[in-house]
Amino acid sequence: MQFSPLVGRIAGKGARAWSVHFDAMRQRAQGRDVLLLTVGDPDQHAPEAVIAATVAALQSGKTGYSPIIGLPAVRAAIAARVERRSGTATRAEHVAVVPGTQAGLFAALQCIAGPGDEVVALEPTYATYEAVAGAAGARLVTVPLRPETGFHPDLAALAEAISPRSRVLWINSPHNPTGAVFTRAEIETIAALARRHDLWLFSDEVYEDLAFARPHLSPRSLPGMAERTVVVSSLSKSHAMPGFRLGWVVGPGQLITHLFDLLLCMLYGGPPFIQLGALKALETDLPEAAAIAGDYRRRAALLAGILAEAPRCRAIPPEGGMFVLLDIRGTGLSAEAFARALLDGEGVAALPCDGFGASAVGHLRLALSLPDARLEEAGRRIVRLARRLAERGAA
Repeated sequence: MQFSPLVGRIAGKGARAWSVHFDAMRQRAQGRDVLLLTVGDPDQHAPEAVIAATVAALQSGKTGYSPIIGLPAVRAAIAARVERRSGTATRAEHVAVVPGTQAGLFAALQCIAGPGDEVVALEPTYATYEAVAGAAGARLVTVPLRPETGFHPDLAALAEAISPRSRVLWINSPHNPTGAVFTRAEIETIAALARRHDLWLFSDEVYEDLAFARPHLSPRSLPGMAERTVVVSSLSKSHAMPGFRLGWVVGPGQLITHLFDLLLCMLYGGPPFIQLGALKALETDLPEAAAIAGDYRRRAALLAGILAEAPRCRAIPPEGGMFVLLDIRGTGLSAEAFARALLDGEGVAALPCDGFGASAVGHLRLALSLPDARLEEAGRRIVRLARRLAERGAA
């Protein structure tokens, strides 16, 4: 039996990046105590007020169908949140509720790019970006973010990558996996490129609340950008709610109309009890959410400080997000080989970044998703492996 060409376009190197993670999960299921640093799955609890509102919605029978692109009150709350942060007029008609940032990226790109189009993205990219572009029939064109510049964009190289086939510029700040938070000047220059070449600007802002080095800036806030900017985000990271699958796409009204058509034949709306629970997070400044950003800032400093003792390795303290990047090229091992040795010998699972693009080859992404004591233990185990490798190399 034959399959659609789609199956080839959604199974690239990014899909293979998770092999160490899957092996670690199998070992955990068999009873081994593995310290998991592979996935950005927050260890904090979702806010109590959100849990209570979700349970109340379930108990009151909110288990039927909901509007295709979200409950009106939820869309309005997201619009108010975006307007408050960006200073740009945003209404419910500019918002579609989707099951998480990943679904938002997939659905929105389906509506704005297609066969023959090019999507220009900064690399390393998150592991699914290539497949998301491929699913739409478009080609991902990448521009490297180099370690020696702190993974900040080379704006001249980005401009050179734009061609007559370009349809979309795609950015992610705070950046996954590097933790770079793009500056205002960088965002303004990227926005100017989008206007000059009449491109969509796709902005993945799922880590917007986890910016440490400088405030997050959405391109939607800049003059002349609301009509061409697509913002995708969620409560997964900011409120430790990934299992809720509550995200959104914000863009021009015509895009939201097209998303309605796509979601009508794909998802047919999201669970109303989930949306009503999330409404509490959208309408209220919850103390748990404020604490989460502080947790990641503290943990980043903790882990980077421990990893400074790892010979022939270099930890890259993030400017935001929930990951620390570890450069292990000096050990002589590939990222995959180092990660395998780390899992097998030390019981720590880390994500090799080779699947994120050439700029990240030889790096591991370490999620800050463990309590401080467990994270410190994971760091010590990484240092222990690095020392063994250094001793072996010297011998």
